[in-house]
Amino acid sequence: MTESTKFEEDCMQSSPNAGFTSEDELAVFRARKVAIITGISGQDGSYLAEFLLSKGYKVHGIIRRSSSFNTARIQHLYSDPKTHEGSASFSLHYGDMTDSSCLIKLINTIQPTEIYHLAAQSHVKVSFDLPEYTAEVDAVGTLRLLDAIHACGLSNKVRFYQASTSELYGKVQEVPQKETTPFYPRSPYAVAKLYSYWIVVNYREAYKMFACNGILFNHESPRRGETFVTRKITRGVAKIALNQQQFIELGNINARRDWGHAREYVEAMWMILQHNEPDDFVIATGKFY
Repeated sequence: MTESTKFEEDCMQSSPNAGFTSEDELAVFRARKVAIITGISGQDGSYLAEFLLSKGYKVHGIIRRSSSFNTARIQHLYSDPKTHEGSASFSLHYGDMTDSSCLIKLINTIQPTEIYHLAAQSHVKVSFDLPEYTAEVDAVGTLRLLDAIHACGLSNKVRFYQASTSELYGKVQEVPQKETTPFYPRSPYAVAKLYSYWIVVNYREAYKMFACNGILFNHESPRRGETFVTRKITRGVAKIALNQQQFIELGNINARRDWGHAREYVEAMWMILQHNEPDDFVIATGKFY
């Protein structure tokens, strides 16, 4: 018996809520307001954690073990005594999207009511350099989470959100894009996220899981990673003003994008999981810049 199989059996045996179908019991379970966020140390994860805490959730974040500090965006939450008191609370756990046994243990122990899956290798250019790793994390990682939910007997109890991407549209088939626009991914990252999108749909249909995709268009904030174009421009302008560099190197300057703010987009993620029925949604402003 493999370690992963043993954990799956333990989940089914030890889950205090496994097997119930009563609407009253389900309402009691969901009223606990316990959320898991993967990718919590990123731009969206940090804003989502703040938002859920303000709603009275117990927030559990999954972070990767690292020899260097990688929690700068959430350090203020972890250090604030208020996030460890009352109904709202904030906890961090080591985990990885490539480790199914770890994910099963966390889900079985925490018994979340909602899971927000934001973790990914999300840089398009890097996905060409690391295509196998990108697929392992972005595609199979989503499958591992969904399978962990199912293995722990929580398929009809947990609500699951997967952060999808406008990169699915790639070679654009129509303008503007909407939920029914055909996908045409053009990078290893986009292809991996396409698998992630469809495996969410598959588990929703096969296991009646409340699983949703949010197809996110570009969204920015001061917490955006420095390798992305908006931060590259703002940092470049600041360095030019300080005489630290002379010009900014950019790719296609004729590209037009739909830009939004991350703080608003994470609220949309939460709203998706408050619907009566699971579905997939485009999250965008509808404006191009």
